[in-house]
Amino acid sequence: MFLPQKIESLPATSVLTIKRLKSLGIQTYWDLLNYFPSRHEDYSAISPIGKVQEGEKVTIKGRILTVKNNYVRKRLTIQHITVSDGTGTITVTWFNQPFLLRLFNPEAHISISGIIKKHGKLIIEPKEYEILKNADQDTVHTGKIIPIYPAKRGLSSRTIRDKIFSVSSVLKEKRGNDFEILPETIVKKHRLIDESLAYKNIHFPKSNVELEQAKKRLAFDELFIIQLSAKLVRLHWEKEKVGNLLSVKKYQKKIDEFVSSLSFTLTAGQKKVIKEILTDLGKKHPMNRFLQGDVGSGKTVVAAIGSLVSYLNGFQTLFMAPTEILAGQHYKTLLSLFKNTPVKIGLQTASKKFRKDADIVIGTHALLTKSVNFKKVGFVVIDEQHRFGVRQRAILKEKGSNPHLLSMTATPIPRTVALTLYGELDLSHLDEMPQGRVPIKTYLVPNQKRFDGYKWILEKVKKERAQVFVICPLIEESIVETLQSVRAATKEYEHLKKNVFPALRLGLIHGRMKSKEKDEAMNKFKEHQYDILVATSVVEVGIDIPGATIMLIEGAERYGLAQLHQLRGRVGRSDKQSYCLVFTDSNDPARLDRLSFFAKNINGQKLAEYDFKRRGPGNLYGVEQHGYDSLSVASFADYALINETKEAVTGFMKTYSLEKLPALKDRVDLFQVHRIAQD
Repeated sequence: MFLPQKIESLPATSVLTIKRLKSLGIQTYWDLLNYFPSRHEDYSAISPIGKVQEGEKVTIKGRILTVKNNYVRKRLTIQHITVSDGTGTITVTWFNQPFLLRLFNPEAHISISGIIKKHGKLIIEPKEYEILKNADQDTVHTGKIIPIYPAKRGLSSRTIRDKIFSVSSVLKEKRGNDFEILPETIVKKHRLIDESLAYKNIHFPKSNVELEQAKKRLAFDELFIIQLSAKLVRLHWEKEKVGNLLSVKKYQKKIDEFVSSLSFTLTAGQKKVIKEILTDLGKKHPMNRFLQGDVGSGKTVVAAIGSLVSYLNGFQTLFMAPTEILAGQHYKTLLSLFKNTPVKIGLQTASKKFRKDADIVIGTHALLTKSVNFKKVGFVVIDEQHRFGVRQRAILKEKGSNPHLLSMTATPIPRTVALTLYGELDLSHLDEMPQGRVPIKTYLVPNQKRFDGYKWILEKVKKERAQVFVICPLIEESIVETLQSVRAATKEYEHLKKNVFPALRLGLIHGRMKSKEKDEAMNKFKEHQYDILVATSVVEVGIDIPGATIMLIEGAERYGLAQLHQLRGRVGRSDKQSYCLVFTDSNDPARLDRLSFFAKNINGQKLAEYDFKRRGPGNLYGVEQHGYDSLSVASFADYALINETKEAVTGFMKTYSLEKLPALKDRVDLFQVHRIAQD
């Protein structure tokens, strides 16, 4: 690990700032150096005051002539300073920042970056400033390309920049082989700059060329380490022996009989994936397969057949879901699938304990507790696997003496993203829907047709006893549902109940409710005690309410297409015609094009690729819905660099030993520890 100095040793840093940095996960100089800018502002054009022109983005330097504070009215004060550099004089104005008066003293040297505006006379609208000891002093916040950092936990971009500037000075001492992690041949072949220089220039470049070179080097390193780590994990898994060997050929007839007994016909996609899984289950090393399939594509029955193989061999299956509602739903589905067999199904959640003799145990995080033990586990299924971290999956595997593992998700993931993030796993994909499933009709509803939409819903509920989901707008992205989102949902619920659908029965569900309250609301909806259920976007993916045939999504422009697709997938769970109404207040052509594309397409993979190319990977999924590892510098959209690093890793594995490159080994270990720490 590089720059292991604790941040407590940062010069001129208060205890409060140290505390705030730690709340961001920044413990060392190295962590601080890896807090990358979200963008840069170019303030490198330094101009004499006498030559500035309206509209220019410039930096001016001079002496402060006057300092004034004007009280305009209640809650509005204006701070003025005048600055001169010998070629001219200019006024600088701030609003409601009286503390600045303590910093600005007449005759002091100052550097100010901003935009030149004209209000009768030319003034500068300040974006950054700093007091200088003398006119020639090097600057941090002005007069160059300035990094802009995400401001969080009470830390301003300026404070973070100041601290990183202190750390960057240490890099000058670290130039050379001590800081380099990659072999020289790889660095030269791919025309990469020195890594220590890249870290310096990602924060404080002298030019856009330097910035791009720094981004390429650090993006290369990031993708190289992710893919090298995946290769190493895969190699390790391939050397492992499965704890409980399963025979597939011996029970092929019983497997076929089970498939024949199902009340539906398997799709070609399901048959293909089942064949892949059965092949894996017959091997001596444990399966580690990642199954991605659209909502309703039939992943559960695929997992059920793997569970059957485990049962026939005398072993248990653990089936893990992220929430009690989904665990309960899987429990009912598997009870139905295995109703004519001796397979015993158990449910283990925080509020329900499973039967000791269960062959398939379905549960939530409760399966991870030390008090829950299992006899002989041969197969582990984790649904919506991205909601569980590396450590949690490891605990589950430990309970089963290295069993076979199947991870599943309904989130549409572009193939490049999946191959990069989950390179250690074998990938399977379900891309067709079961027979008899009626495609959902989706309509984009502009604001002027909102009340027509409400009227249509009212008729559907009254004439056809249709049930409706109303999803409230995404107020802000958060891993935990925010109170702001809950208040918005509550407000929408009250509005619809009082002003729009007073004659109908409405319910409300959101992520801040207790599990018991959510179960109660969902069960009432399922039992048709509610006509409409108002919900926030974090209500569980995959909820099965066959009577729900209408999905109304408010503020649809705020969601990624993958999220919209998952929300849409909560209806259309029966043979009835279902509908999705996409409401938007936006008139932006680009946003309307996206929503129009969504309305015309029901293939999740196609939607994910479309969104991926247009919005970028950072906005592909709402934070609340996915929990995938994000990239710091690299981009999943940079196919060329992904392929370049993949080839570099393949060449590295043939030529070098990681053990002989301690700096790279430390970085790989650090990456793997970081992934575990995410849990």
